[in-house]
Amino acid sequence: MAQAMFKGSPVRTNGDLPRVGAQAPDFKLTTGELKDVTLADYQGRKKLLSVVHSLDTGVCQASTKRFNDFAKSRSDVVVLVVSADLPFAQGRFCTGEGLKNVVTLSMMRDRHFAKDYGVLLEDGPIAGLCARSTFVLDENNKVLYSQLNPELTVEPDYDQALAALK
Repeated sequence: MAQAMFKGSPVRTNGDLPRVGAQAPDFKLTTGELKDVTLADYQGRKKLLSVVHSLDTGVCQASTKRFNDFAKSRSDVVVLVVSADLPFAQGRFCTGEGLKNVVTLSMMRDRHFAKDYGVLLEDGPIAGLCARSTFVLDENNKVLYSQLNPELTVEPDYDQALAALK
């Protein structure tokens, strides 16, 4: 079980994050077109998974915009933004902000992603949502980088995450 802080108070996740060098757990998440996808749908490409609580919060929005800007110049990388938001809400945010370089994925049909990646918050005011975390996977879904934000209300370490993609 991993631990982080939410506004200075300790919160726990349901487990540990996948370790660097391990094979990433598969998932079933839902796109804006209400299609279920798995890791196999992104086979052959590097993947940056930005896991956020909700695209209805400022920090989640800021990190999504930052990763969208990064993705403009990296056709070999797909940026997947995972949240508990409905696909419709994710789509409204991305359309409103002109974000076209990230793929938003919803856990609306299946919470196994949060459990399998060890990011399901077990306690605290936002229990049941995902802890802010970032994963980088290679073309074969091997974990290159894995980070749980120590303080969930701040943006991720962009430099380390993006360095893992080089």
